[in-house]
Amino acid sequence: MTAQEEKTTGTAGSARRALVGRLSWGLADQAASSMSNFVVGIYVARSLGVAAFGVFSLAWVTYGVVLNVSRGLATDPLVVRFSGVPATSWRAAVARSTGTALGLGTALGAACLTAGLALGGSVGPAFACLGVVLPALLLQDAWRFAFFAAGTGRKAFVNDLVWGVALVPAMVVAARVDTVAAFVLAWGASAAVAAAYGCLQSGIRPRVAQARGWLGEQRDLGYRYLVENVALSGASQLRAYGLGVIVGVGAVGAVRGAELLLGPFLAVLMGLSLVTVPEAARVLRRAPHLLGRFCLLLGGGQALAALLWGTALLLMPGRLGELALGDVWPAASQLIVPITLGVAGAGLGTGAAAGLRALAAARRSLRCQLFASACYAGGGLGGAALAGTSGSAWGVAAATLSSSALWWLHLRSALREHHRDHIREVRTP
Repeated sequence: MTAQEEKTTGTAGSARRALVGRLSWGLADQAASSMSNFVVGIYVARSLGVAAFGVFSLAWVTYGVVLNVSRGLATDPLVVRFSGVPATSWRAAVARSTGTALGLGTALGAACLTAGLALGGSVGPAFACLGVVLPALLLQDAWRFAFFAAGTGRKAFVNDLVWGVALVPAMVVAARVDTVAAFVLAWGASAAVAAAYGCLQSGIRPRVAQARGWLGEQRDLGYRYLVENVALSGASQLRAYGLGVIVGVGAVGAVRGAELLLGPFLAVLMGLSLVTVPEAARVLRRAPHLLGRFCLLLGGGQALAALLWGTALLLMPGRLGELALGDVWPAASQLIVPITLGVAGAGLGTGAAAGLRALAAARRSLRCQLFASACYAGGGLGGAALAGTSGSAWGVAAATLSSSALWWLHLRSALREHHRDHIREVRTP
């Protein structure tokens, strides 16, 4: 082997080790984050019962919508355009990106607080408290994406670990109050600790005043990602609200309980999602011909893992499920098969979605997401009308598997376009 070949082999080996390291930190970080969310969900389910857990789940789904607004406008453009860039560019972008997330959390939190106070009843206090803690929740999430864009997933892991540690005493206090609102406040207050720690980790102060400039600079991607993300979480919210109206709030709790059973696998899925777009962007820059294979391995691996985890759940003794979910277990256990298939379909589509994001094919990804969201809401609500909670779960599974095929068709077309454009640039003098 020549010196040049040895150098090339060594460089390739170093790149693979770096990739494995970044993926490992992504998994570790999401494990810490999802464990916190899993503990909160289990604690509330066991403490308050099916109906109250349904109220908590409605607040949780609403948080998911707001979180996706923040990601679409603030952190998704950051990850696409500032992954692996010089530190100076990254720091300037992160200050504006986190400032945008904090500003959005404040504005949307005020709206949520007002809505909660107007609603009253059993749901209103939970939404009012969610409004109070939204700024901290969105800022903490923004730090995670900022660290992964820089390739320092270890810092994101430590930040989520701090959140988990702060969550323990907060949950103890909330359990003494024993209300949904108290648990929401405890969850958000512990996130505020991690958000403040993120400022210390990065040495960056969020620049809320520069949010308008960030939104203007990133509008070509940000607004499409906003629509795409809100379509996804909005469909989930619409399905949850519709399921509560058609079947009852307890059905929302049953679906959320079944999703909690897949929590460890969803931790893997979401952990990979933190690093897949930055890694796909790096593959595109260094070896664009390998992007399709990278996305296929990513999506196929996630789908297979979901199926294996679902099979393990079906073989799990019922007493373990009762120990975890209490009164929620009987209803949730009936939904394991359809929810597993839905998650497998989502995992398969995630590989293609990462490729479209890396290619900055915002129009294509938007079309795919709008189609997927319409199918999700239609399948979930149509299934609920026809066959209750079980029908809703099967409708969502069918919708997710169908939309996954569309993601891959669009990725194939986008890769062909990129290849043609690249050849045209090479041939142009």
